[in-house]
Amino acid sequence: MTRMTMPEFGKPSEAVLAELRARKANDIDWEGGKAPLFVFKASDDVSEMGRAAFFEYFFENALGAGRAFPSVKQMETEVVEMALGLFHAPTGAKGFMSTGGTESILEAIQTCRDFTRAKRGNKQLRGNIVAPESIHPAFDKGARLMDLEVRRIPVRADFRADVIAMEAAIDENTIMVAGSAPCFCYGVIDPLTELAVVAKSKGLWMHVDACVGGYVAPFVKMIGRAIPDFDFSIEGVCSISADLHKFGFCPKPASTVFYRDADMAKFHAFDFNNWPNGRFYTTTICGTRPAGGVAGAWAVFNYLGIEGYKRIATELMGFIDKFKEGVQKIPSMRIVGNPDLSIVAYTSDEIDVFRVAELMQAQGYLPGLLQRPKALHQMMSLVHARACGTYLKNLQAAVDVVREAPRDKAVIDATY
Repeated sequence: MTRMTMPEFGKPSEAVLAELRARKANDIDWEGGKAPLFVFKASDDVSEMGRAAFFEYFFENALGAGRAFPSVKQMETEVVEMALGLFHAPTGAKGFMSTGGTESILEAIQTCRDFTRAKRGNKQLRGNIVAPESIHPAFDKGARLMDLEVRRIPVRADFRADVIAMEAAIDENTIMVAGSAPCFCYGVIDPLTELAVVAKSKGLWMHVDACVGGYVAPFVKMIGRAIPDFDFSIEGVCSISADLHKFGFCPKPASTVFYRDADMAKFHAFDFNNWPNGRFYTTTICGTRPAGGVAGAWAVFNYLGIEGYKRIATELMGFIDKFKEGVQKIPSMRIVGNPDLSIVAYTSDEIDVFRVAELMQAQGYLPGLLQRPKALHQMMSLVHARACGTYLKNLQAAVDVVREAPRDKAVIDATY
């Protein structure tokens, strides 16, 4: 293979931008609702607010927020404080911004590990994390980086964490119990109150992964929907991860991680002084990170306010209700479990839904898939609402084809 080389002479800006736009021609049409995840949008005005704020801080580096860019530090502090209020955090709770859900989860694991080492007086402790099998792979990524073990426990028939089985998996080396609000696989919120009781009774750290639901569940509750408790209102919850760039509808990259008290949070930061330049202190795994992510989150919070987020929650959940009704009207199709928010998986006991996915892919859709059980999978925002009718018609047509002409085995790739 010939290695690509940098052009000897630069191109006009118009030509470069034209080529960029041309290269997007084969990308998924997410604005047409054909991507099952990756992009989250509330409305054009919210997106434009986030975009404008991001570019106001396009050049600034959030690594230097504490010394060079006090405005970035102030915005970050205000975003965290507003979020702590949403999550019913007690006095003394602390929080930090990060670049994404995986980073937030890794930070919580590292903080838990170091806190537990200090608490048990064992600096060599590796330990294990007990979690439902539906927990995000970021926990395994963190465990691999930190030489920990993740014990994934099969979920109950309703696809929620099996508290009894998880308790049985705990031993003297367990450092964390974790659950989701909701889990990415099935869109259900785990029985977090019961898990927290188990964790607290055994003196263990309880983490709630609310990367998906953290910035929509509070507002869905506010509009009167029955959403299980998931935050610091549950006694025993020690930390929470929540992504701003998902259903907070903020520009990427932006996430948050929170701790119940300062004693826990003091193990979060990286503080190093053993090099010629002096002290190096960061509260993220990343060093340099775009200040635009901080500015965008601050701007969207202030632009929407609680009432704006409640309006979005009303529209989103109304759309999700219609979507689920539409899927269930298609003969042989059913919803997997009872999703609490905007992740919906749907399957069939009669036909091969992966064959359905292949036909949907041929219509330009990027299929989201589950392996256990075999199902189609969508994590939807309001960008999907506009395309809902078309999607359901295409889904109906694909199901009809598979019912009439089944094939032995689908060959579609279920990799994310």
